[in-house]
Amino acid sequence: MLSNSTGPRTSVAFPAGRERRSTSAVVAMTTDGAPPRAAAVPGPVQRWVLGARPRTLPAALVPVLVGTAAAHAYRAGAYSVISHRGAAYASVTTLRLGPGHAFWWRAVGALVVALAIQVGTNYANDYSDGIRGTDDARVGPVRLVASGLAPPSAVKRAALIAFGVAGAVGLVLAWATSWWVVLVGAACLAAGWLYTGGPRPYGYAGLGELFVFVFFGLVATIGTFYVEALHLDLPVVWFAAGAVGLLATALLLANNLRDIETDIQSGKRTLAVRAGRRSAGLLYVACLVLPFVGVAVWGLVSVSGAVHALRPGVAFVPLAALPLAVAPIGIVNSDASGRALLPVLAATGRLQLVFGVLMSVALWFWIP
Repeated sequence: MLSNSTGPRTSVAFPAGRERRSTSAVVAMTTDGAPPRAAAVPGPVQRWVLGARPRTLPAALVPVLVGTAAAHAYRAGAYSVISHRGAAYASVTTLRLGPGHAFWWRAVGALVVALAIQVGTNYANDYSDGIRGTDDARVGPVRLVASGLAPPSAVKRAALIAFGVAGAVGLVLAWATSWWVVLVGAACLAAGWLYTGGPRPYGYAGLGELFVFVFFGLVATIGTFYVEALHLDLPVVWFAAGAVGLLATALLLANNLRDIETDIQSGKRTLAVRAGRRSAGLLYVACLVLPFVGVAVWGLVSVSGAVHALRPGVAFVPLAALPLAVAPIGIVNSDASGRALLPVLAATGRLQLVFGVLMSVALWFWIP
């Protein structure tokens, strides 16, 4: 949860491998030397909800929405690809699958898997960063381990339960589709744990953004499409997956831009730390702008007739989300740092969700 307090504060954490016996209070110390004060303590259920980091859940929801919309349209009719060969154009048409084959239960399964992996990753990150002491001086949302709201063993157990749910449902989807889905799912679970866990977490090596683009963009979107349509030959889905991945990457960049100073202190070498505030800010802007550039090109190609589309004009629909990018880009392009960047994370999540819904609508009516 984004904190509403006005001054930076440092959470009191306990040493790695040890558990705090009491979570009856969370003590905060202001950085200006003021006396410590008791912060409002979330209830037993609320603390776990906050620990799941609801603001990050659009990263799991959006690729499933987009993949499902494409799969529905694909299975409801025929799809034509116009490929350029020399001076002529050849039409390659796939089999018409007919209506009524959306396999909605697979869509629900894909959503459960995506949300469980996201929540599991958040709890795993809370656990790993907490026992390492990385979250001791964070300026963002309170974490369960670092703040003493839950012992490390409980947070670790919550992460494993979430991953277990994802794995169980994933096995059902693999049984209904193809067993190679198990390998993809195992890679997703490993990526979720090793982000900040294990002996050499890739999140500490500046690779977090790359893995988010791959797993919360390409893999999640295309994987959802596959388990519902049983095909991987729809180019527009790969384009949509790239756009979704860029916005998911922007969400992580928003988080890491805010934490540059504290990550430097704790030795966490994220991409934002390695690149610096200005370069990381430009990368964030690029991740927000490029999906809209891609949509504009997709729309122009569609209305020109270069590709076959049922309703070419709907390709422009996702551009309606562009105004939501103005505020976070403005903040990132300023000299804001630390807590002043907190609104960027929420704004990026909203943009990602709205863009995903509009992209889903566009795909639903665009694919012939």
